[in-house]
Amino acid sequence: MTDLAPLRAPEQFLKQVSELGIQFDAGDLERLGLYLALLLDANTRVNLTAVVDRDAVWTRHILDSLTLVGALVSAGARSVIDVGSGGGLPGIPLAIALPDVHFTLAEATGKKSRFLEEVARELSLSNVSVVNDRAETLGQDHQHHREKYDAVIARAVGKLPVLLELTVPLAKVGGLVLAMKGEKAAQDIIDAKAALHALHARVVETMKTPTGVIVIVGKQRKTPRLYPRTPGEPNRAPIGSAKK
Repeated sequence: MTDLAPLRAPEQFLKQVSELGIQFDAGDLERLGLYLALLLDANTRVNLTAVVDRDAVWTRHILDSLTLVGALVSAGARSVIDVGSGGGLPGIPLAIALPDVHFTLAEATGKKSRFLEEVARELSLSNVSVVNDRAETLGQDHQHHREKYDAVIARAVGKLPVLLELTVPLAKVGGLVLAMKGEKAAQDIIDAKAALHALHARVVETMKTPTGVIVIVGKQRKTPRLYPRTPGEPNRAPIGSAKK
């Protein structure tokens, strides 16, 4: 077990979480604080976060992640995959807050996926699995991942047309993609019109949060077999772009 001390949650964070209507179970704040301690410690060896201020990480990382709680609870999601999980955001904080939901953390970089496995062990997160692979590969894995999840979540995974090709194939028909975006979300949605059509999905709602905008996408029908394309192709030539 680690000998790191958990980071203490600042009052401003506690106030903001309360305003979101989120109530923690006993031990949750300590686990979140220990996760942040592990994240900042590992960040000295592996590039996991640019935010290193001990108060700012609570808002920029934990609060931001927890803004997805309401949408996941409303959808009744029981199986969720976090695409491009990186240092475990938003998946790890959500797994702590929602112990009855199973989270698969998908991360292509080996060092980062090993960190995620370490965190899951240290925090005894039995509702977390880590997969070290690319989203394009997982999206074509019909046995284990394609169309297997109630919800797909993604934070900082690029522009929406690219993100959708990487995430929609993983959602069940009738499931959701929750894309965490910033102030350019409205333009992102316009740019994603062709991708939404090709992937048989539609934007259900956009939610403004204290830290950004959540674009909620519903999957209407099965994803065409073509998608996702081979690794690197979605980013090289996004659906609907003129670039070939």
